[in-house]
Amino acid sequence: PQNYKQAAYWLTKAADQGFALAQFNLGFMYDNGKGVPQDDQKALDWYKKAALQGLAEAQTNLGVMYAADQSALQDYAIAYSWFNLAALQGNELGRKNRNLILTNMSSSQIKEGQILSTALYEKIDNQAR
Repeated sequence: PQNYKQAAYWLTKAADQGFALAQFNLGFMYDNGKGVPQDDQKALDWYKKAALQGLAEAQTNLGVMYAADQSALQDYAIAYSWFNLAALQGNELGRKNRNLILTNMSSSQIKEGQILSTALYEKIDNQAR
């Protein structure tokens, strides 16, 4: 059996040190209520920290959070921007989700998503230097 509470403890220590994979995994735990209380805002915050370091899986999960119909966060342009970043790195789920969400977007939302995606790409690229 897995000890999610202990995993959350150690992942928090690593995530606080800036390790993207730990941030992603901690976001997943908050997203799914594994070892910690389910908390969309904390999931979003940890996914975003990992996504801004270029982790495609975190970018995809952020896109899912922004695309969800029942979410108070729903914003297709933001979802598109994160899916697109993941897709540009070869993440297949990001590519599929980006293409799927396009069918629900207006042309102005698509343009906004592309602008956001470019801005995020440049921010991530500048941080990597």
